[in-house]
Amino acid sequence: MIYALTQTVSAQEKSANPNKYTAHNKGKMYVFWGGNRENYSKSDIHFKGDNYNFTLHDVTARDKPKGWQIDYVNPARMTIPQTNLRIGYFINDHYNISIGIDHMKYVMNQDQVVNISGNINDGTAFDGNYNNEPITLTDDFLTFEHTDGLNYINTEFSRVDDISKLFKIRNTDKFQVNITEGLGAGLLYPKTNTKLLEKERYDEFHAAGYGVSAKMGLNLTFFKHFFIQAELKGGYIDMNDIRTTKSTADKASQHFYFLQRIIAFGGIFKV
Repeated sequence: MIYALTQTVSAQEKSANPNKYTAHNKGKMYVFWGGNRENYSKSDIHFKGDNYNFTLHDVTARDKPKGWQIDYVNPARMTIPQTNLRIGYFINDHYNISIGIDHMKYVMNQDQVVNISGNINDGTAFDGNYNNEPITLTDDFLTFEHTDGLNYINTEFSRVDDISKLFKIRNTDKFQVNITEGLGAGLLYPKTNTKLLEKERYDEFHAAGYGVSAKMGLNLTFFKHFFIQAELKGGYIDMNDIRTTKSTADKASQHFYFLQRIIAFGGIFKV
């Protein structure tokens, strides 16, 4: 009789507190798509070719936002805004591994005054030897952008924790609040738009270097399968092989820090 009573209580408990779909993540896959904004630290950009070898010091740059618009879901124009695509898999309830691309944009601020060191002997009005002296970055001297884009192709290892109880949310299958944090690393595959020393404009994709990053974020999941995720991601980019002209002898290098703000929409499901 005691056994029967125990079984009845256990069945009642299960009925009152069913095992939620959102209680476990192991074996689930997710995908998200969204947009971003960036800030960049100043960087020294080193240019080297057959007839020049110089460095521009403390160059500033900005991103190139488009604002929320139909381009984000138009397959023919998806690379025009700054976007994020990520696909991941949960190896257990808390940890997941993902691969994605952060399609950022980097635009050197035109007409800024920076210091230049090195030499130019390329048959232009800019020929000379420079010793950390000021120069204005005019269009005829240099335009420099990673605008299609500053493509950070990376793998992330992340942790996710359900904090719904803090907000007294009982039915997480209807609405769930999670926090996430992670580390990432990958390669930079920019399409660099450059016009240097009156040479012909160059704009091609090229594997240019590597990046590392760390992130933290907030995930709001609705009806088990749909979510909005906001992330703050910071990192370091080192590109030592940037193509600047059609000649393979011409190249640039730079390294800088970035801070990225991401808002993404996605889905999660068992596989």
